[in-house]
Amino acid sequence: MKAAQHTEPLSFHAEGPVWWPDDGSALANSLRWVDLTRGRVLTLTAAGVSHADVGGPVAAFLRPRAGGGAAVVTEHGLSLSRDPALSDLRPALSVLDDPGVRFNEGGASPTGSLLCGSMRYDQAHGGAVLLEVTPELEVRTVRRGLTVSNGIDWSPDGTLAYHNDTPARRTTVSPWDPETGLGEPRTLFALDERDGAVGPDGLCVDSEGRVWTAIYGGSRVECREPSGRLAEVVELPVTNVTACAFGGERLDELFITTTRENVPAGSQPQAGAVFTVKPGAVGRPVRPFAG
Repeated sequence: MKAAQHTEPLSFHAEGPVWWPDDGSALANSLRWVDLTRGRVLTLTAAGVSHADVGGPVAAFLRPRAGGGAAVVTEHGLSLSRDPALSDLRPALSVLDDPGVRFNEGGASPTGSLLCGSMRYDQAHGGAVLLEVTPELEVRTVRRGLTVSNGIDWSPDGTLAYHNDTPARRTTVSPWDPETGLGEPRTLFALDERDGAVGPDGLCVDSEGRVWTAIYGGSRVECREPSGRLAEVVELPVTNVTACAFGGERLDELFITTTRENVPAGSQPQAGAVFTVKPGAVGRPVRPFAG
């Protein structure tokens, strides 16, 4: 299965695609993503592509707020907006105090909290954490000793959480409890040692509980059954594939982000574009942040 180019290569480091819900705004039912290391949120509507700066060098990911507006995780904290277009985006919480560490990726849990993963700029082994930001803006550490914390999503019934630490070259699955949060992880799958890819990056879970994972350095997205069995592969014409999410009117399109990061100048002209494919699966509406 091959993905087709959906946008121009508008980003240096496209990440975190999300299909915006029908919130009654001008951005309802649109595709949004971040240009992570340029601190921008991009939005594709019928009128074209717009972008909003987040007021800093990093836009790690964004989610809708349950009461309307948007939440954007930035380099070191959380910013909130009542306007989905981010015209009134303001810092709400500072979380990381080490300038050598930044946020990288995350998602909203079944309880409405944000799970926010970090990484060190030097990518030092074990220097990252996974934090939970509650709707009350309280922060707790839920996992330590990570290196590049990446995609996280939950099973349709909310009892399992899937998470990537990219250099570990494996996707883990953990029990999830509304009261106690993440349980102990086990390996869902690991890349073969002969595979030249860097590792699993962003991921999403479809309505049947299958896990779709962007393989950074591998020119592909892999679909795994809950057992870990490989079910589908989506091929891309660029090397560094960063994340994926379902969207479209029927949530049956898989939108895939890519990056020019670590790509030799002048090669792979499509790198930084968003790609799409209809893989015969249906996704689920994005979970909002309850804060």
